[in-house]
Amino acid sequence: MRYTLSDNTWDNKEFEALNEVIASGFFSMGEKVKAFEQDFAKKFNSKYAVMSNSGSSANLLAIAALVYSKRLNAGDEVLVPAVSWSTTYFPLSQHNLKLKFIDIDAKTLNMDVTQVEAAITPNTKAIFAVNLLGNPNDFDVLNSICKKHNLILLEDNCESMGAFYKGKSAGTIGEMGTFSTFYSHHLCTMEGGVTVTDNEELYHYMLSIRAHGWTRNLPKDSKIYKKKEDAFYESFNFIMPGYNLRPIEMEGALGIEQLKKLDDIIAQRRENAKYFKSQINDLEGYRFQEETEDSSWFGFAIILEGKNIGKRSQLVKLLDQNNIDARPVVAGNFVRNKAVEYLDYSVHNTLKNADYIHDEAFFVGNHSKDNKEHVDRLISCLKSFSNA
Repeated sequence: MRYTLSDNTWDNKEFEALNEVIASGFFSMGEKVKAFEQDFAKKFNSKYAVMSNSGSSANLLAIAALVYSKRLNAGDEVLVPAVSWSTTYFPLSQHNLKLKFIDIDAKTLNMDVTQVEAAITPNTKAIFAVNLLGNPNDFDVLNSICKKHNLILLEDNCESMGAFYKGKSAGTIGEMGTFSTFYSHHLCTMEGGVTVTDNEELYHYMLSIRAHGWTRNLPKDSKIYKKKEDAFYESFNFIMPGYNLRPIEMEGALGIEQLKKLDDIIAQRRENAKYFKSQINDLEGYRFQEETEDSSWFGFAIILEGKNIGKRSQLVKLLDQNNIDARPVVAGNFVRNKAVEYLDYSVHNTLKNADYIHDEAFFVGNHSKDNKEHVDRLISCLKSFSNA
């Protein structure tokens, strides 16, 4: 059996939810999406949640809301970690913001918080922290820096649903946080994402931006626009440049059922991680991502050391031959991706740790069910590779 990056978390409840939507004949964004947003906000103790068609769109919504509300302006600088997924960075560039890449911590693989304050300039207005592969950042340090320098703290939490930092859900610590419900993530709604905030004004901006920039989805007492008492007029009334980032009812219905399973899924992922760490801990030539507070263990990052350095391609080939899926640690050092040529960016100091991860690390999947047998096969391969 193949050790895949993720497993199926659906059962009859999800199929019943899909059939209910099909029977209704209503498929565009509607009451199911709204109900999921309410459930999600309650689950994560956030005032507002906006579902979109992907975690990437969740990031785009967050950045666009900050720009249109004038919290961020063209030319402002945003600090970002050098290792993340591409759509952490692209929305910043698409809204004419400047990126400054900060190296990652060699152990946690998150932004190196010891370098953040020295990277701040008068143009720096925000930090977009990424909780990588389930692992929260050190938010005590980041919050302190943001408070001292009057910066906006944002969280890309797309890989870390269910993680906690000192009792608070990752993704809800900053001004805005984003989540993904794509197939390979903690919860699966096929495609999907969620942006959360406690700021009502930003919430209203997102409601408009998500659907073309129109006013139709705004409440009557909106913080950003006074609606006319004319539903016909407000049905096609546009107040800002928006997108079509709407999810469909099927995704909302799936989210309602999936969210009920989240606690059990995260608990099992943590049990799997305990076993993985206990098995790999004594192997020479490897180390794993160190946990900051309570990770939700999106996957298991493995970093090569010692005599295994420079041999990742051979090891990945061996894993594939043994039916084990492996991937780079997200996009590695993003500055080494060609797409960076289209971004307005700078680099603080060097990115030596990001470079190391780019060349000498990979990750394998974690599941919502017990995967000890898969981990045993993985460990056997790692051991044989080191001994070859």
